[in-house]
Amino acid sequence: MYFWKSTRGEQPKHLVFDSQLTTYANLAKLNQLGITFITLRRRSRELIKEVVNLPTSAWRTVHLDVPTRKFQNPRVFEQKITLSGCHLRQLFIQDLGHEEPTILITNDKTSTHANLITRYAQRMLIENALSDAVRFFHINALSSAVGLKVDFDMALMVIASGLYRLLAKRMRGYGDAQARLIFRDLIQMPANVRVSDSGVAVHFHRRAHLPIIIASGLLEKKVAVPWWGGKTLTMTG
Repeated sequence: MYFWKSTRGEQPKHLVFDSQLTTYANLAKLNQLGITFITLRRRSRELIKEVVNLPTSAWRTVHLDVPTRKFQNPRVFEQKITLSGCHLRQLFIQDLGHEEPTILITNDKTSTHANLITRYAQRMLIENALSDAVRFFHINALSSAVGLKVDFDMALMVIASGLYRLLAKRMRGYGDAQARLIFRDLIQMPANVRVSDSGVAVHFHRRAHLPIIIASGLLEKKVAVPWWGGKTLTMTG
């Protein structure tokens, strides 16, 4: 938070974070500063027992307007709680695809249940992107005695990640796919490559995912590659 203020010149307006990031006392401090937040609450035995003992009539089903989400109609129960002197909303959430209930706490007094759940779920997209950077682009392998090399590797990783995202947006059903899945299905494909005086022609072999690439409109077009001295790249399937 102090880093944010030093770089932006003001406090953050809204924070979404994991339950293990801070303490209840610090949540109260955020509330005093007027910063809204959404976070998970640790599932204690007492809380789990409370969820189990709730009558069926206490739950309310809400709809999440996220077409790509598998579980779009979770059940929610809200109650008011006080932690470290801070008055909060506590949401018990079932049917999100997990065996155990999700417990959200927030000082946001106006947002609907659906908006709170969807907003917190967006945090997972960031975590997935970081996981992708570590597991596919090997960001955790950036270690060198020369700082310039680390900076260069990081720049390449950001460029590669951006290129994968641009490619994914062109492919039906891959808008939120992680890089390793995009590589496996759409890039690591066998092909015949013919190099001539006029350019390079790539003809992909027939595979299950080839129709997705064909539908994207990327094939059958000549692409001018600036550093090829006027030669072009042509891809066909």
